[in-house]
Amino acid sequence: MTETVLAFALTSLVIELTPGPNMAWLAILSVERGRIAGLAAVGGVALGLLLLGLAAGFGLGTLIAENGWLYETLRWGGIAFLLYLAWDSYKESREPIGQRDTGERLVVFFRRGLVTNLLNPKAALFYVTVLPNFVVSNGSRSWQSLTLTCLYVAIATAVHAIIALAGSQLQPVFSTDRARRTLGVVAAVLLVGIAAWVAFTTRRMA
Repeated sequence: MTETVLAFALTSLVIELTPGPNMAWLAILSVERGRIAGLAAVGGVALGLLLLGLAAGFGLGTLIAENGWLYETLRWGGIAFLLYLAWDSYKESREPIGQRDTGERLVVFFRRGLVTNLLNPKAALFYVTVLPNFVVSNGSRSWQSLTLTCLYVAIATAVHAIIALAGSQLQPVFSTDRARRTLGVVAAVLLVGIAAWVAFTTRRMA
């Protein structure tokens, strides 16, 4: 069992180190809004991944994978939310800096991280296609699934926190209004690109 857990941990780490929507969005957010905003979003992402993993353990992941309309609804919902984040990033880069990073905004960043991952079809499929391969036949399968889910969320959260902290180091570079507006445009373009990438990589072949 120990070898299985270590193999799963390594697999999870490799997957999380592969560039994806979470990594890109957290990096952009941390550069734009700073360390606290980035970590608030990391918390939302962690909760979203945990809830999705728990739901998969109760059969929701299999239901999503086997029902095309449900999968497509989830997929396009996630894509639409990424496009909303792109517009919001552009819009907020035009706001005075004094109106940002309030406690209310931190709740918003947490909620966005949560929603982004609840609408993440790739995360749902991870729990259906990857995690079950590391559940051994002996012992309680439900307990093993829960343990592996928590391990994956812990590894993902550690990686995301490092990204948020690293990205926040660049925030002082974009402290002027002109720099923030430029960053807002760049961030919006990147998020639109991420949405397009998600649309392409998560489509189902006929």
